[in-house]
Amino acid sequence: MTSPHAWPALEGIAYGGDYNPEQWSRETWREDVVLMREAEVNLVSVGIFSWALIEVAEGVFDFEWLDELLDLLHDNGIKVDLGTPTASPPAWFFANHPEARVIDREGRVMGFGSRGMASHASPAYREAIVRYADTLAARYAKHPAVVLWHVHNEYGVPVGEDYSPASVAAFRLWLQEKYGSLHALNAAWGTAFWSQHYTDWEHIGAPAIAPSVVNPAQRLDFARFTDHQLRACFILERDAIRAHADQPITTNFMANQSWTTDLWAWAQEVDIVSDDHYLWAADEDGHIGLAIAADLTRSVGGNKPWILMEHSTSAVNWQPRNIAKRPGEMKRNSLTHVGRGADGILFFQWRAGRSGAEKFHSAMLPHAGTDSRVFREVVDLGATLQRIEEVQGSVVQADVAVLWDFESFWAQDLEWRPSEDVTHAAQVRHFYEQLWRDGITVDFALPGHDLSGYKLVVAPAQYMLSAADAENLARYVSGGGTLLVSFFSGVVDENDAVHPGGFAPGLREALGLSVEEFLPLREGASHDVVWPGHDAVRVDIWQEDIRLEGAEVVARLADGPGQDGPAVTRHAHGDGFGWYVSTRLDAAGMRTLLSSVYADAGVAAASHREGLEVIARRKDDATYLIAVNHNEDDASFAATGIDLVTGSAVDGTATVPAGGVAVIRTTTD
Repeated sequence: MTSPHAWPALEGIAYGGDYNPEQWSRETWREDVVLMREAEVNLVSVGIFSWALIEVAEGVFDFEWLDELLDLLHDNGIKVDLGTPTASPPAWFFANHPEARVIDREGRVMGFGSRGMASHASPAYREAIVRYADTLAARYAKHPAVVLWHVHNEYGVPVGEDYSPASVAAFRLWLQEKYGSLHALNAAWGTAFWSQHYTDWEHIGAPAIAPSVVNPAQRLDFARFTDHQLRACFILERDAIRAHADQPITTNFMANQSWTTDLWAWAQEVDIVSDDHYLWAADEDGHIGLAIAADLTRSVGGNKPWILMEHSTSAVNWQPRNIAKRPGEMKRNSLTHVGRGADGILFFQWRAGRSGAEKFHSAMLPHAGTDSRVFREVVDLGATLQRIEEVQGSVVQADVAVLWDFESFWAQDLEWRPSEDVTHAAQVRHFYEQLWRDGITVDFALPGHDLSGYKLVVAPAQYMLSAADAENLARYVSGGGTLLVSFFSGVVDENDAVHPGGFAPGLREALGLSVEEFLPLREGASHDVVWPGHDAVRVDIWQEDIRLEGAEVVARLADGPGQDGPAVTRHAHGDGFGWYVSTRLDAAGMRTLLSSVYADAGVAAASHREGLEVIARRKDDATYLIAVNHNEDDASFAATGIDLVTGSAVDGTATVPAGGVAVIRTTTD
């Protein structure tokens, strides 16, 4: 049930943010639309947390203020992304349906006064969200301001898993549908261990807190179930809207900042992929984390243009230390998202709220008002997006893929793994960061995807790998691809059971080796690697006992529990190469490793300086080079064309000011 429209009916790149007029007077509304026009805002998200003020009692709706608002926005040329506020049910809902409250893993009942409080399995909640979505769409499907529908808000945040009786009952039904019999479930979960064998479906509960670690296969299935339940709620609302409206429908993902949703599956259910992204203030290279989120969002959406539904003009309010963005940083963030495929740049929120939990969150119109640096930068960004609007509809093409498997991540990060120092997030960041510093644009992919179009595939954290996916990776290598695999990969199957034949047997053919034993290191320990022809390399966290089965040793462990064993190997398989890294390399080691891997793959690192981010988008005969300079001085790269930001001609060399941006339209790379 998809929309006939692939993109909202907008002129140019979407620009705006969440708008919460219910917090303000009508006089302020009229002031807002004037300022929105000054800032070149063309799209605002409305109604995302308005349930209590629209459905004022169960089944009783009051649309008077929303009617007036949508007409005002339309009269001022501002389009609307109309939301369903189902992330935050009103007080009357919980008074009428107390059984719909979420229960956490420790058995605590979640109270009212926040958001994300309702059980996704509650029949009353599901009935209420369908009623609301149906009524809203029936009223506004033909309103000329409405160009996009926005279901819920950030599924899985702050509540994903629910341990209420309704959820436990739904979990049992989900398991029966998945496995068909208790015999199959017992086999998949390995219930012979610790006497967990089940003889009745009613004996199965949610994996709540227990005296020791709960069955990891049960935990993994509960994560899958939770994702399925959240997505089912989205589909209920989506289909209720689609019965009346033909505008595209989306919901705002959290990309690499939410671990309860499998966005590969979610992207199949929305008309347009959209994402919320916020810098993590403790990360001094937060722009690299931003790039990961943008590349992931584009990738799950099949490389189609997407919308940045929320980010911040400056500081957020919910981190331990909420660091304000420095001059120009908001523009750099925004243009990085554009460079990595976004055709919409929106913020939370338009006007900073005076009350509530997010009153210290930055906004397009801050508490300081229009005579502020932030608002001036908002106006400048709106003008910049207008000048570069021809970029809209162009696409990003990558020669390198990094494997990103949500289910594998869920499994890897459970308890009782060989080392708490090995997490999927750190492993992915470690490899992605060097690719970023080398100026390599990447897609993300699943191990079962068609990978034949990539010169290089990197698997930083593929802990869980099915036999079919392992065969796919082997075919990729034999067909001429280059595969780079990091340690602790291919360890378990889709039920979190160790593969027959030991660790990583499915990768032996492609890598020419097997792993006999994991050798995690003590906290703080580090060791040397001998890499002929290269400077010293330090490693930490992990080593392995490797048995070579055809692979050549590129670098050896100089000391540690794996002393004299392989640290890096290379194996010719068919027409391609499989590389393996059995430890965590330092920055120098990562540079050395990837430069060698690039040579096999036919991938070239960028020639411009580190800290200058240049991403290409292509459309028809035009190539757009979006350049973002994170350095404190000017940086240059080779280009010929027109800088759409300044209107200046570029003849051979483009110079990007310190902390600045450029968008070069060129017919060559």
